[in-house]
Amino acid sequence: MPAPNFAFDNSYARDLPGLYVDWQAAQAPAPLLLRLNHGLAAELGLDPAALEAQGAEIFSGNAVPEGAQPLAQAYAGHQFGGFSPQLGDGRALLLGEVTGPGGRRDIQLKGSGRTPFSRGGDGKAALGPVLREYLIGEAMHALGIPTSRALAAVATGEPVLRQEGRLPGAVLTRVAASHIRVGTFQFFAARGEQDKLRQLADYAIARHYPQAAEAENPYLAFFEAVQEAQAALVARWMLVGFIHGVMNTDNVAISGETIDYGPCAFMEAYAPGTVFSSIDAQGRYAYANQPLILGWNLARLAEALLPLIDADQDKAIEKAMAVLGRVSERYRAHWLAGMRDKLGLAGEDPGDMDLAEGLLAAMEGQGADWTLTFRRLGEAGEDAGALRPLFADPTALDAWLPRWRARRAPDAAARMAAVNPLYIPRNHLVEAALEAAGRGEMLPFDTLLAVVTEPFAERPGLDAYALPAPSDFGPYRTFCGT
Repeated sequence: MPAPNFAFDNSYARDLPGLYVDWQAAQAPAPLLLRLNHGLAAELGLDPAALEAQGAEIFSGNAVPEGAQPLAQAYAGHQFGGFSPQLGDGRALLLGEVTGPGGRRDIQLKGSGRTPFSRGGDGKAALGPVLREYLIGEAMHALGIPTSRALAAVATGEPVLRQEGRLPGAVLTRVAASHIRVGTFQFFAARGEQDKLRQLADYAIARHYPQAAEAENPYLAFFEAVQEAQAALVARWMLVGFIHGVMNTDNVAISGETIDYGPCAFMEAYAPGTVFSSIDAQGRYAYANQPLILGWNLARLAEALLPLIDADQDKAIEKAMAVLGRVSERYRAHWLAGMRDKLGLAGEDPGDMDLAEGLLAAMEGQGADWTLTFRRLGEAGEDAGALRPLFADPTALDAWLPRWRARRAPDAAARMAAVNPLYIPRNHLVEAALEAAGRGEMLPFDTLLAVVTEPFAERPGLDAYALPAPSDFGPYRTFCGT
């Protein structure tokens, strides 16, 4: 069978010297292609049959496909508020870029061994975190949320050592609009390398926001475009109860895609302070804090861009602050638009924000499942019989429902069913699927993947996939495994 034709065009390597190190993946002793995303492969113009035949070698890093230029990207970043001037791909390699109907896309190996940026780590990934990222990323894509996606998962045949012991090793092949991060700009800004910072900004504008190049101040327009994309993204997270878990600036893609799924999870019972990540002891990245961290991270990007926005620092700060001052307004506009859809409201009304927040107030402290509350509300009509049992005390819900019914559109039920998922990657189901995969049983993973990638249409026999975790599950903690 002929080799897969990736038709790489590696503009990052060509245009941004100094922002990466050419590198090669570690050799996997016994690679096995566990899963290939056939739909995504076709979107990228790749031949799934050829990838099935040769994917184990390519996606483990053992074989470098023609035209690839493997490299580890450099970047800096604020991690839990503390700045590190050099981070970079410590366990990942960008193979190259392919172009197609969806535009230019990066193809990256994650878990492919040490690089010069590994900072003492082994550069490897365990099977569980690789499959978690595969599963959650595909679920987010199905929910219509911009995200990096998994093209393949390969078992390496080599154990990795973690606190839990010896775990099966794996490599994820990740596809993204790019891997340029807020931290990528911080890398050059921290070094005072303004020429290279400008080169990076020009590249990012051309690749992601070409309209900014026509603006009077292209770099300010670029910052505004990134802000808009990130505000829309975080609003979408909040609308489905998604908690990223580690919103460091090196995990914020300027493309507006969700990236770097580590300790992420979906909230079940609505509680604004929900935290799952084991390393977020102070709750910096709790569910309700995500919009605040959105602004904080964008402020760090603004700081990096100041020399480009205006040669006069005071003027640059004034211009950047004028844009940054609108981030909360932009976020709330995206959130409210999404809430109007989730609630099936007719048109727009000045009281809609109060109406939406009224439902959240009724849910808080009542154990009301985020996903099921909106789903059953859409099915409620004049009878809330299936909705009320989600609340420990439905008194506040009962008082709120007449206000909602007065604003409900005639076709609310159908509209709400189209935007409120029934199936999400429930935490207990994710853990069960990953534990089974660790034993070599992939059926639970495949089943869950099939369920969450069609999240809106109810299907017979899948009742258990729509229900919250049993009472004996938890407290739930997640880890930055990849």
